[in-house]
Amino acid sequence: MGRAEARKAQQQRGARRAPTGRAKGAKDKGGAGKRTGIRRFFTWKKILGTFLGLILLLMAAAVILYFSVDEPTDPNKQATLQSNTYRYADGSVMARTGDMNREIVPIDKIPEDVRTAFIAIENKSFYQDRGIDVMGVARGLFNTVTGKGKAGGSTITQQYVKNYYLTQDQSATRKLRELVISLKVDQRMEKDDVLVGYLNTNFYGRNAYGIQAAAQAFYGVDADKLTLEQGAYLASVIQAPSQYDLATAGPNGTRLVNIRFNAVLDNMVEMGKLDPAKRKTMTLPPPIKPKPRPGMDGQKGYLIQAANDEMNEQKITDAQIAAGGWNIVLNIDPKKQAALEKAVQDELESKLDRKDTKNRPQDQSVQAGATSVDPKTGAIVAMYGGQGLAEKDQSNALRTDYQPGSTFKPIVLASALENNAKTQDRKPITPNALYDGTSKRQVVGSKIPFNPQNQDDKDFGKEITVQDATNFSVNSVYAQMIVDVGPPAVKKTALALGMKDREGWPEDKPAMSLGTMSANTLEMAGVYATLDNHGKKVTPTIIKTAEHKDGEFTPRQAVGSQAISRQTADTVTKVLTGVVNDGSGNKVKSSAYEAAGKTGTTESNVAGWFTGYTPELVTVVAMFGEEPGTHKQVTLTGTAGGGRAGGSSFPAEIWKAYTLAALKGVNTGEFDTSDAEMGASQAPSRSASPTPSPSPSSQPPASSSPPASSPTPTPTPTPTNTRTTSPTPTTSPTATPTKTGGPKPPDPPLFGENQGH
Repeated sequence: MGRAEARKAQQQRGARRAPTGRAKGAKDKGGAGKRTGIRRFFTWKKILGTFLGLILLLMAAAVILYFSVDEPTDPNKQATLQSNTYRYADGSVMARTGDMNREIVPIDKIPEDVRTAFIAIENKSFYQDRGIDVMGVARGLFNTVTGKGKAGGSTITQQYVKNYYLTQDQSATRKLRELVISLKVDQRMEKDDVLVGYLNTNFYGRNAYGIQAAAQAFYGVDADKLTLEQGAYLASVIQAPSQYDLATAGPNGTRLVNIRFNAVLDNMVEMGKLDPAKRKTMTLPPPIKPKPRPGMDGQKGYLIQAANDEMNEQKITDAQIAAGGWNIVLNIDPKKQAALEKAVQDELESKLDRKDTKNRPQDQSVQAGATSVDPKTGAIVAMYGGQGLAEKDQSNALRTDYQPGSTFKPIVLASALENNAKTQDRKPITPNALYDGTSKRQVVGSKIPFNPQNQDDKDFGKEITVQDATNFSVNSVYAQMIVDVGPPAVKKTALALGMKDREGWPEDKPAMSLGTMSANTLEMAGVYATLDNHGKKVTPTIIKTAEHKDGEFTPRQAVGSQAISRQTADTVTKVLTGVVNDGSGNKVKSSAYEAAGKTGTTESNVAGWFTGYTPELVTVVAMFGEEPGTHKQVTLTGTAGGGRAGGSSFPAEIWKAYTLAALKGVNTGEFDTSDAEMGASQAPSRSASPTPSPSPSSQPPASSSPPASSPTPTPTPTPTNTRTTSPTPTTSPTATPTKTGGPKPPDPPLFGENQGH
C-alpha cells in the first residue's frame, strides 16, 4: 500500500471515530468555539471596561465642574432683606413688613449644647465630613425620584452656602453649584465658622433670621441664655417654621414638631453628647406668645396672615415671603373693612365686659370671626380675625376647629335637588315636598340609628314643607333628607361647593346633616358665594396682585365652572330668602336689600353662625366659645350677661349692621331666581303652631336655643313659593337660661342633636 493510500485509510478511520454533530456543536460553543448572538457584545471584560470608562468620565466631569464654579465673594441679596408692602384694593398702603430681623452673634454666645442640638438633627457627621455628604445626597435624590419628597440630604455646610451665597430654588443647577461651593468653603473655612454662619442665617419663623432673633422671638431671651430644650425646639422648628410654631400649630403640626424635638435629643444621646438619664427628664418647652410687629396692629396682622397663607397655597414659602421685596395688593376694600370692624365693635365688643371675670366670666371666652366676599369676582373685600395679634395670634376667620352647625343644611338641600333625590314615599324632594317634623323622630332607611331633637324639642307635625323646615331649621326633617339623598352624595356636593375634606368628617352618618364637620368662615363664604353666583364655583381670594423683582405671583382663579346647576343654586337661594323673611333669620330683614341666609348654632352652644348674602355681597359671621389661654371649646351661653348666644343673636346683628353700611349708597338689586323650581305645592295638614314634645328622663336636654332676648318664631303653614313680603311670624317668649358661672351646662346631646337654630 502506497503512502497516499495509507493516509486515505487513516482519514477514514478518524471519520468513524469523530463525535456526533451534537457533541461537536457543544464543543464549538465552548472555550475554543466562536461566540454567537448577544453574548458576543456582553462579555465581562466589556462590561468592566464600560463601567470604568463611565467612572473616568464622571471623574473628569467632576474635575471640570469643580474648577469651572467659582466660590462667590459676596453674599446673596437675601442677606440684606427688604420690606414687603401690603396695600388695600384702592392702592393705599396698609402695612410694611419683612424688615431685617437679625443680629449676628459670635459662636461663644451660643451655648455648646444648643449648637450640638442643630448638628444632631441636621448633620451628625458635620465635624468629620468634607462639606458634603455623598450618601445623604444620594438618599435625597432617591427620595425625589421615588416621590417621597424633595431632595434632601444637605449638610450644614451646604445649607449655609445656600442661605448665604445662593437662593432657595430647587433647580438641579443650583444644587450642583451648592455642592461645589460647599467643598471649597469647607477647605477655606473652619468648621466653627461655618456652623455659626449657618446658625446666624437660618429662618426660624416669626420674622426671625438667625439664632439671636429666634431666641428673642420664641423665648424672650438672648441666644446665650437658651437652654438645651429651647435650642432643641429651635432646631426642630426650622424645618417648617409656620407649621411647627406651637403657638399656632394645628394637631398635625404639633405632632410633627414633637417627633422632631425628640429626635434631636435621642440623636444627641446616640452621639454621646447627652446623658440618657437626663434625656428622660426633658420635655418640649412651649414658646412665648408671638409679639406683633410694627404695622400689624388691629386687623392688619390677620389680613397679612391670610394673604401669606394664600401665597403658601400657591407654593410661595414663608422664607421667600420673609426675604422681602414683595408689593402685594389685597382685595380688601378699606371702607368695607372699616364697616365690618365697626359692626363687630358696636354689636358685640361694646356689649361685653372682658375685665369683669367674676360677674361676666363668659365674656372672656367670646371670639368672633367674619369673611365678606364679592360673589361675582370671588374677591375677599373684608375680613375680621379677632381682637388683634397681641390678644389672639390666630385668625378667627380662618380657624377650622369648630363646626358650622345648621349652616350646612342648605348644602343637604342642594344635593337633594342636584341628584333628583326622592323622599321615602318616592316623591321628588323639592321646597314644597312634605316631611315629618316630629322631634326625636327616628330616621328611616339609615344603617346608623338617629333621632335628633328639634329646637327646644318642638314638634312641627307629621307634614311640614321643606321650605318651612328650612325656615325654622327643623333637625328631624334634614336628618331624614340626608338619608334620602345619601350622606356620600351630600359630601360630594359639599366638596364641589368649596368645603374641605378634613379629618373627622362623618361621611356615612346622618348626623352630618346638622353640620358636624369642621369649617371656617372663609370656605363657608365660598359655598354661599357659589349659590349666589348661580352655581358657578367661587373660591374666595384675598390677593389681587403680588409682584416681586424676581417675577410675579399669579393669584388663583376665583371664579370657575359650574359646581352645581343654576336651577339648583337658584332654588336654594329662593328657599333661603324664606329663612330671612319668615324664619330664624328674620332679624336681618331690611327694606334696604333682599337677603338670603341661614342661622347655625352648634351643640352645647360653643359656636353660633349667620351666613347670609345679597346679590352684591356674601358675608359669614361666626362666634366661638374658647377658654382663655387654651383651645378648649366652651359654651357661649351667658355672653353679655344674657342667655344662649346662637346664630340668630350677635352674628345676625353684626351681619345686618355691616351689610347696611357696606351697601350704603349702592343701588341694590333682587335675586334673579327665575330658574328656581319649587315643586308642586302640597298643603300640609299639620297644626300651624309646633308643640313641645315631652322628653324622657334619659333624653339629653336641648343644646341650643335662641338667646333670651330673641323669642322663638312660630312657623307659618304656608310654604314660601315666591319672595314673600309677609310680616314677621308670631313669636312666643322663651325661658331665660341660667347664666354660666353657676351650674354646669347640660351634657351635649348625642349625634350633634339640636344644632338647628
